[in-house]
Amino acid sequence: MSTPAPDISLRDFQQLIRKMYHRKDVARGVDGTFMWLIEEVGELAGALRDGTDEDRMGEFADVLAWLTTIANVVDVDLTEAVRRKYGSGCPGCGQFVCHCADSGKP
Repeated sequence: MSTPAPDISLRDFQQLIRKMYHRKDVARGVDGTFMWLIEEVGELAGALRDGTDEDRMGEFADVLAWLTTIANVVDVDLTEAVRRKYGSGCPGCGQFVCHCADSGKP
């Protein structure tokens, strides 16, 4: 059994997922990979409703892994995407503590 890695950055995680699965992910394609993501989101919903803490942890990790897989297949750098969208604050109001109306996004 391998020892868990210390804290991991989003960039490191994306590279890890790419190293482990990229060949299979590209062969499966975006559509097939997206279906796996949706299945994992459903499993996360179930774990949030009546799962254990361990179930929830695993399902959050699975959802993140499949989202990362899609990003790899379409060559999106998730770190850069997050930086562009949220690096200067809320996309709606521009503040680091959101002041947008509760009725709208975000």
